[in-house]
Amino acid sequence: MKGETLKKVKISVIEVTFSEERAKRYAPEGYGKCELHDVGQVFYSNGWQKPSGLCDNAWNCMRDYVLAISQGAGFIYGDGGFTNQEGMVIVACNDGIRPVIFKVESTDMESDTFNEDLTTVKSLHKDPSNTSTK
Repeated sequence: MKGETLKKVKISVIEVTFSEERAKRYAPEGYGKCELHDVGQVFYSNGWQKPSGLCDNAWNCMRDYVLAISQGAGFIYGDGGFTNQEGMVIVACNDGIRPVIFKVESTDMESDTFNEDLTTVKSLHKDPSNTSTK
């Protein structure tokens, strides 16, 4: 809806894991727990932008959820089917040896960007044929 503000999304590190078995089998020597993130770290996204300090790979795994939650998404994948709370999802980065687990949740804080109506989006993207919105 035109002019409706996005909400900031809180991203919290809730677990930093490491599989010694997979590391011995698949990882280069010296591979250990993720050194970028620690349990308790908190980041805030405006809904569309990766927060500074957040791993690029982790962001790639969560960015669609972050955008949806910033726009007011309730339950991800249906009523209670993915988590037990609306506007919240638990997601892991894609490192199969040392995945970091994140809690992504809605906040009441307004973001520094806003949704545009479809007509405005089309004009800004100069897409009169409507190819990007089909």
